[in-house]
Formats: sequence, C-alpha cells, structure tokens
Amino acid sequence: MFLDEKGKIRNRSNHEGALSTGVPGTVAGLFKAHQKLGRLPWNSLLEPAVRLARQGFPLTWSLHDDFRRMKNWWKRYPSSAEVFLKPNGDVYEPGENWKQPYLATTLQRIQREGAKGFYQGETARLIAQFMKDNNGLIRLNDLSSYRAIERVPVHGTFRGFDIYAMGPPSSGGVAIIEMLNILEPFDLKSMGHNSAEYLHLLVETMRKAFADRAAFLGDPDFNPDLPIELLGSKSYAEKFRQSLSLRSASKSRVSSITEPEESEQTTHFSVMDDQGNTVSLTFTLENSYGSKMVVQGAGFLLNNEMGDFNPVPGLTDQNGLIGTQPNRVAPGKRMLSSMTPTIVSHKGRAVMAIGSPGGRTIINTVLQVILNVLVFDMNIAEAVEAGRVHHQWFPDRIDLETRATSSDSLKILQNMGHAYRLRGSQGRAMGIWFDTKKKLFTGAADSRSPDGAAFGY
Repeated sequence: MFLDEKGKIRNRSNHEGALSTGVPGTVAGLFKAHQKLGRLPWNSLLEPAVRLARQGFPLTWSLHDDFRRMKNWWKRYPSSAEVFLKPNGDVYEPGENWKQPYLATTLQRIQREGAKGFYQGETARLIAQFMKDNNGLIRLNDLSSYRAIERVPVHGTFRGFDIYAMGPPSSGGVAIIEMLNILEPFDLKSMGHNSAEYLHLLVETMRKAFADRAAFLGDPDFNPDLPIELLGSKSYAEKFRQSLSLRSASKSRVSSITEPEESEQTTHFSVMDDQGNTVSLTFTLENSYGSKMVVQGAGFLLNNEMGDFNPVPGLTDQNGLIGTQPNRVAPGKRMLSSMTPTIVSHKGRAVMAIGSPGGRTIINTVLQVILNVLVFDMNIAEAVEAGRVHHQWFPDRIDLETRATSSDSLKILQNMGHAYRLRGSQGRAMGIWFDTKKKLFTGAADSRSPDGAAFGY
C-alpha cells in the first residue's frame, strides 16, 4: 500500500517517492512474548502507558523539535494534526503537557483484551475504515488473520562468548555473526581502535556481509533455502579471509542486486534482571514517524515498512538499490530489515544486551559496540559513545562520524583506495553489561539519543 503526494493511499508498482504500510505487528509480538514468558499481569504492564497517554507529560525539547520539523506533514492529515498540533495549529512548546486521549483508549482495549483488542473489535474497525476512506488496502480480515511468528535466534561464537541475535527476516543477526567470524583471528587490539589499519579491515568485512545480505536474505517462510548456516560458519569466513587484502580497498560490484534505503528512525531498549533474564528488543515504524498518518480515532501512526521490500525485480545499482528474489514483495510475506537486537553470553550467563536504531547502520553500530567491549576492553558507556563508521556495500564509500578517527587515518584510507564521507551521528545504541565477577550491572544510553536514558531498579 502506497501513499501519494496528495496524501491518498494508492496501490503502486513504482516505489520511488512512495510511503507504504504493512499490517502492524508490534502488538502481536509483544503479546506473544508475554504469553510465553511474562510474569506480571498483562493489564498491569499496560497501565503506565495508558496513564501516560491519558494524563500527558511535559513535552521534551527533542519531541518539540521533531513536531516543529514535521509540522507541514501533520497539516496534510487532519487525524495527525489533531494528535500532534494544538487546536489552533501551533506546535506544542517544550514543557507543555501533551495528552493523547485516542491512544489511551486504544491502549485500554489492548489492556483488557490482549492482542485481540488491536486486531479485532473497535480498533481493527477504525483501521479498516481509515484504509477504506483513503483507498487503502488493509481490511478487517488482514488484521484478524495476522500472527506473530517465533523464530529461532541465530547463534555464533566469538573468542569464548556466545552471540545470539535475530535471524531472518531480519538480516542483522546473520551479518553480525558473519562479520565476527571474519574478524576473530586478527589481532585487532594491536591495530589500535579506529586506526586506519583497523578501519580498513572493518570496512572490508562490512562490505562482504552487506553484499551477502543483498544476495541471499529475506523472509525464510518464502525462501526455504536461505544459506543461514553457511553464512554463519567459520569455514565461510576463512574462505573470505584468504581473498582479503590488508593493504588496499576492494571494489563493490553490481551483479544484479538492489534494495531501497531504510530509515534510521527505529526504537530499541535492553533489559536485564538479577536472575539473568535478558531482553534486547527493537521495533520500528520504518521512516521518521512512519507514514505520518494517524488512524482517525485510534491515536497511533501507521508504518511505512513495506518500503523495505526490494522495489524493482532484478534492479541493483551503485546507489544501493537491490532487486534480488529473496526480498521481493508478496502477499503475507515479511520484509527484510536490519534490526539487530543481540544478546552476548559467557559460560551460560547473559553478559550483554545491545541494539540500536539506524536503518542499515544498525548492524554496524551493534558490531562496533560488541568489538569495543570484547576486544578493546571498554566499559559499556565507553563502547556506546565511541565514534562509529559504516559501509553497506553500495554506495561504495565509508560513512564516518566526524569524531570517529583522525585526519591522518583518513588520508591513509584514501591512499588505500577508500572513498569516504563525514556524517553526523550514527545510531543510538542502548546497552547493558553484567560483570560476572563483581555481580554488577552497568547500563548505557547513547548520548546521540536526546531522550534516551539508563535506569536501575
């Protein structure tokens, strides 16, 4: 389902310039997790969210800036303006109380009825009516038939640690394990953190993982032959190392692969308790504020997650488009994502939970935080705050945070054949580390996230 420039939802074959909505899955996923592993009553877990939406909270500077930046979008859609703007059309100011009564009522239905309170009944009716009014494609049957699916996590090892991460249709876990396998034998610490030598090796590893992501990964229910075990094997990493040059950059080659850009707007949180229970959870609306459209009377935004499918079959270009078969759109299919919620354990005990927003940069953000802790002996706060780099096969360049490395290292990388671009912040990692000797939890919220925070209870 696609949204045109006039705000109408259309069924389009041309992806360019379009926003798209899939059946929302967060409620089903969270409810399924609670039904299997939850210990507190479901209704009590929803109560704080209901109260916050009903009573409101003082708007932060970060949200104020977002709402102001999005003001013209909100004005396109009356249902969005009703939620995000004052009755006179002005933006809420920092410190003003922002209430969401429609959302509170929607949350109450979920609180009382679980997932049925969203996918059936009044909320489902509101979604279906909004779709119908805007030429949308989601119907009541699409909502009532939606099911969250439990997937087996992908698993790898790195220097005595176990790595557990999300498998397809998320690409992040497979890529993380593949990259750690490639890097494992190298004396990374002696190279120096974010030195030219280290960054070259890191970038070549990223290039390989993202090329494999484009070539092979998609929804496993529609691709039964995904080579997940092969991509995560030590032997596959060894074969790549044999062809790897430590002195010069390789070149990304287009062979017939293309995919759309992913938005960097996603949500992640990590949780650990004193019994070792650990949660690393990432979910997304896809683009910044999703489709920008709030369901009338329900108070929540629609995603534009359908844009993560490969838009044009067979089309892959040097700008990063990918058109391979595993991630082409099909009814009932889940789109490929880069979400990379990850848990690291040692001798059977979870010691790290980590994840981040950031579109395709998520994978490389999580990789670097893990390496910063396990290789460079940083504490979790240092690991999260350290400067980051990103390479995703195409475009064939390194994106570096301005504080990621020195000007001398940049010159060396250029001489090795790397193109680079300086950028602002990359990702907003949220991590926890458990010191098994001191029995001490340390949490870190990325300073790149203005409203992020770490709490102990």
